[in-house]
Amino acid sequence: METSMIYELRRPKNIIPDKKYPALFVMHGIGSNEENMLSLVEGLEESFYIFSIRGHLSQGPGFAFFTIEGYGKPHREVFDDGIQRLSNFIDYACENYSLDLSKLYLLGFSQGAILSMTLALTLGKIKGIVALSGYIPQFVKEEYEINPGGDLAVFISHGEFDQVLPFEWGKENAEYFTKLGIPVTFKTYPEGHTVSLDNFQDFRTWILNDLKRGI
Repeated sequence: METSMIYELRRPKNIIPDKKYPALFVMHGIGSNEENMLSLVEGLEESFYIFSIRGHLSQGPGFAFFTIEGYGKPHREVFDDGIQRLSNFIDYACENYSLDLSKLYLLGFSQGAILSMTLALTLGKIKGIVALSGYIPQFVKEEYEINPGGDLAVFISHGEFDQVLPFEWGKENAEYFTKLGIPVTFKTYPEGHTVSLDNFQDFRTWILNDLKRGI
């Protein structure tokens, strides 16, 4: 199986033959790129194979995974295609790298958070996600087949003064997952549309702790 997606790979320094490793798939925001996300996950390669993925669409100086037709409304066909491409990439990585299929994680900021939550809700095989400042499109809630699987846990964060995606959307994300019976850690920060140092430290602590869940 091949992939058309461009990505940066980080892996543990001392790979043990035949050992299966957790995987962390990282998705950037609109107009950004796979390189910009690496500072958020630096050091986590000691615990994960990390795949930082570039959006397949050109967007300003960077890239995107989908386009939008209105506030909080992705173009449906473009969004569906982006989700399918990412789903295929996860399958590609699982086939071509020594990954523990019971420990697949997603991390995204803004557009990447939107994609992380959608993939977690529909793939049925994700163990944990870190969704930094995103939302769940209404058509995902109403028309996608929701299948989060039985082992998903979620970290959601949002800036209280987010000028791009309203803070209320972050609260709605947490409420939606909670209603599905999925464990949610919801953190808020007196920030705008960014990842503060406290947020950075909190999600890294959460993901390393969650990795131990079920061991």
